Amino acid sequence: MEETPKRVTRRRVRTRARLLDAAFEVFAAKGFGRVSIEEICEAAGFSRGAFYSNFATLDELFFALYRERADLIASQVADALAQEGPDLDVPASVDRVTEVLLLDVDWLLVKTDFLVHAARDPAVARALLDHRARLREAIADRLLRARGHTELPVVLGGVDGAAHAVVAAYDGVTTQLLLDRDIEAARGWLRQLLTALLTGGGRTPVSTDTAQL
Repeated sequence: MEETPKRVTRRRVRTRARLLDAAFEVFAAKGFGRVSIEEICEAAGFSRGAFYSNFATLDELFFALYRERADLIASQVADALAQEGPDLDVPASVDRVTEVLLLDVDWLLVKTDFLVHAARDPAVARALLDHRARLREAIADRLLRARGHTELPVVLGGVDGAAHAVVAAYDGVTTQLLLDRDIEAARGWLRQLLTALLTGGGRTPVSTDTAQL
């Protein structure tokens, strides 16, 4: 009797994962707003009932997909930065981050669709802002834990400002990547840009004072 709920849970997890994988493929190929629930169900090999047992709407599925990839990126950044120990060698950390960071054109197409969708829906925009904040917090936390060893450009205004700058650099480089599809060039440019941002002239030691942005 106790094993039945476990089997159901595992099946539901697999169903949800397959729906998300299928949705990613369909959204990347056609774009959000041009995709129906039926198309996602067909790609996943499930019925509409399977869809509605996991998601109430396409928006909910879309956000779950975004959250899954955003969490992966935040984890990649945090893991790469955590390898430094108590101190932070900025150039070495930037090298690690840019080597492991997810730069996938299909994901960028889906993310861009979601950004445009969120810009027209305040509730979705708030949720998107919350998840972007998580990525910045992972970066800011690591810079803060450098314990005064690492110096940042004064103009950034502290670790929160530096985290905002890092995410803005990522956004800019990935926009270019959407157009030229040159992943290696994107990694190289991101490495140069982040190194320049975080090691520029006129620096001040990292402190607990954070920018209010």
